[in-house]
Amino acid sequence: METTWVTSLGGPLILVPQSACPLWRGAPPNYPEEEDDYGRACAVDGYIGLIDVGHAKALVLGDYPARTTFLPGHRILLREIAGGNDEEIIAAALGALPAIDWQSQLTWEITEPLILFDSAYDYPHVVSAGEEQLRIDLPPGRYSAEAAYLEIPDTAYLILVKLTPARQTKN
Repeated sequence: METTWVTSLGGPLILVPQSACPLWRGAPPNYPEEEDDYGRACAVDGYIGLIDVGHAKALVLGDYPARTTFLPGHRILLREIAGGNDEEIIAAALGALPAIDWQSQLTWEITEPLILFDSAYDYPHVVSAGEEQLRIDLPPGRYSAEAAYLEIPDTAYLILVKLTPARQTKN
């Protein structure tokens, strides 16, 4: 199975609703004197956080500039801090899922496809220069986003972000 990974220049990756992507301005030419959108993404404390992008909320994957992929069957963003063979990393992470202590929980309303890319770039550059990006399609709805750090001895150091449909409460 071919896995698409998105890497970073050193800052956080961001997951932006598709219609809001053209509004993402990334890092300005005079960064760090002026921070713009990239500075707001860098200000997210911890593994995950939400920031405004125009009319929408985007999920920032903070803490480490880790290369990231999406495992759609599990709704997991797998972020590799250190590791080796992609297949071994994925298999080990999936095997560890039942024992993970999830943290950093937040709720996010997803209404359309999402695009994962490096927050340092403005989105028009991502498209025109062919920079790495990954489209993620989830059914619209309210999701719980949870993150966890995972060490797999002799295999990898990872951060996992799980997107789970939030439970609906009946009134």
